[in-house]
Amino acid sequence: MPTIGVKRDLLFKLLGKTYTDEEFQKLCFEFGLELDEVTTEKQMITKEQGEDSQLTSGASEEIIYRIDIPANRYDLLCLEGLVLGLLVFQKKLPFPLFSAVKPSEGDLQKLIIKPDTAKIRPFAVAAILRNIQFDADRYNSFIDLQDKLHQNICRKRTLVAIGTHDFDTIKGPFFYDAKSPKEIKFKPLNQDKEYTGEELMELYSTHAQLKHYLHIIKDSPVYPVITDSNGVVVSLPPIINGDHTKIKLTTKNVFIECTATDLTKAKIVLDTLVCMFSQHCSNKHTVEYCEVINPNGTSVLYPGLRYRTEVVSAKKINKKNRY
Repeated sequence: MPTIGVKRDLLFKLLGKTYTDEEFQKLCFEFGLELDEVTTEKQMITKEQGEDSQLTSGASEEIIYRIDIPANRYDLLCLEGLVLGLLVFQKKLPFPLFSAVKPSEGDLQKLIIKPDTAKIRPFAVAAILRNIQFDADRYNSFIDLQDKLHQNICRKRTLVAIGTHDFDTIKGPFFYDAKSPKEIKFKPLNQDKEYTGEELMELYSTHAQLKHYLHIIKDSPVYPVITDSNGVVVSLPPIINGDHTKIKLTTKNVFIECTATDLTKAKIVLDTLVCMFSQHCSNKHTVEYCEVINPNGTSVLYPGLRYRTEVVSAKKINKKNRY
């Protein structure tokens, strides 16, 4: 069962009510969650790393709620989804209708999948969030949700890898291909020089987080890579994005791509991301389609954002709840 940490005061502000710890614990229980721990950033670091003045010197004393989330509720793995779920549950907010639209100006952005991707990671989906407004808390939540999804439904990036990019720094159409590691050369996120695919394996072999994902592609004769129409490397999934497309607080338009070995999981991940963060767009709960063109020439618009209606009798449900 995954656990998320949210700032208590920010959570209460968004919920429009201040709770005692006991009151919020009760609300969580009624909703099907569990308030696991009331702590601070400093206490969490101390617990994980031990007493170290260098590690804790900049840590906040702000109260953090650590909340256990059911394994199948990917929409609750961030502050945005948690607040939405609780407000709808309390009937303080109607459930929003999410929609995908074509661009008001210009053509659909395209992601073209090349045949060689079948050798390593055959599927990809994509979408664009337009006119989004980030602040520090929203940005951190956006990054944290990707990490939570990677660790859960994405099975540590083996099934799905997420790439998010400043759309205004690149130009479509985009190409998803698989190339020899020696052919791939770019400046990875937060680095100051270019590396080949081979050199990246060495660079990140001791990296605290990224070293755990290298095995997914390291021994393959080809590595997956996404480029824009100018040849700019957008990402080397499932390892690292390019520094060129790094998202900042000033980013207004976000290009999201998910590469995968499981297309169904990729669709769920993309839908989750765009639904949670489209509420920060100027046109709330709306996301822009991308057209994904498969190697066989067929094309699909993503995200799906499909709704369905289920009719189930209370008698049948009650039978399911008997132990």
